[in-house]
Amino acid sequence: MELGRSEAAFASAQTYLAGGVNSPVRAFKAVGGSPIFISEANGARITDLDGNQYIDFVGSWGPMIVGHAHPDVVTMLQSLIGRGTSFGTPTELETELGRRVVELVPSIERVRFVNSGTEATMSAIRVARAATGRPKILKFSGCYHGHSDSLLASAGSGVMTFGIPSSPGVTDGTVADTITVPFNNLPAVREAFNEVGDQIAALILEPVAGNMGVIPPAIGYLQGLREITSEHNALLIFDEVITGFRLAPGGAQEYYQVTPDLTCLGKVVGGGMPVGAFGGRADLMDQLSPTGPVYQAGTLAGNPLAMGAGIATLEVLNQPNTYSRLDRLGDQLANGLKDASSRHGVPLHINRVGSMLTGFFQDGPVTEFEQAAKSDTDHYAAYHGHMLRQHIYLAPSQFEATFVSLAHTEADIATAAEAADNAIARL
Repeated sequence: MELGRSEAAFASAQTYLAGGVNSPVRAFKAVGGSPIFISEANGARITDLDGNQYIDFVGSWGPMIVGHAHPDVVTMLQSLIGRGTSFGTPTELETELGRRVVELVPSIERVRFVNSGTEATMSAIRVARAATGRPKILKFSGCYHGHSDSLLASAGSGVMTFGIPSSPGVTDGTVADTITVPFNNLPAVREAFNEVGDQIAALILEPVAGNMGVIPPAIGYLQGLREITSEHNALLIFDEVITGFRLAPGGAQEYYQVTPDLTCLGKVVGGGMPVGAFGGRADLMDQLSPTGPVYQAGTLAGNPLAMGAGIATLEVLNQPNTYSRLDRLGDQLANGLKDASSRHGVPLHINRVGSMLTGFFQDGPVTEFEQAAKSDTDHYAAYHGHMLRQHIYLAPSQFEATFVSLAHTEADIATAAEAADNAIARL
């Protein structure tokens, strides 16, 4: 496998782009080596500048659930692009995608489209603060909600930690109203609400964590959060940027039968185009300008190409047996990884929910951030390199999800499992 053109492309990129990339994990810092530059993709495969083809289990970090360049999505985009790429006016495409979102997602009565998941979570929190008149937000260590300043707060050693900036450039004052507690720990949530519950506007979380690796909620955990927030008249916000339309037509809230007050969406809802969305009860969403006093706007929000790609993607997902097939393929891959781990005596704990999973290089269980952080990242880096050389493309970080798409076949999964067996045998 030659990477000459990718290496040259990265060297050139570092001259003009900050760090040579437009999102940090792409730089391969966590796994070593040089990132591969992709020239095209189709179905479950991506091709780099040197013509190497890989089975892709990143899927643009989740959006490509129907596969790359799906014919229905391509046809939709081809039908739209000749009409113009942005108007700055309302279009019927926005209404059509909005209708589908409202019909599918249990919590959403009204929706607003934005340009990214970061913008969606930032805006949902603004609505929550306005609706409750309270300043504080409760989040969980290891859950990522985009890079807006108030959400870049990290946990310390205590059960409950008030805002500590986790990035230079984020001021103490910006995160002062952010409380961080451990994931999957209901007593810590109760303690926080017992102490300052009358100041907490909302609790925000990924119902299935996907940014410390995949970590599902403990049994009864989401139901407990719903009860606590309701008891204290705080809002419950589900960040379903990853899980929305991936685990079920209505996302994690349908999958786990827990309905939040507000929901943030991204990735799948735009079919691979830049997009985000947030929505919820009508009385909350009517707080937004021009109906209400809460200001939020975006020049490219509701972009016609993104709306069209989202409509086409949701239509493909609406076919019979979609989610049972995704679950079956995810289970096949997880079992292949478990068999390889057992065969070669290498600790590898698998967390899986539907078509998203993570293999943590450690003995389990992994139920929260501090446990995830104990994974052997050197093993993951070596494993990633071995898999890449066998033409399997995985996330260049131990703490990301592996995504299965409808474009993957059972043969693809078997190939990946065989490659994993070879890779783990070399660790």
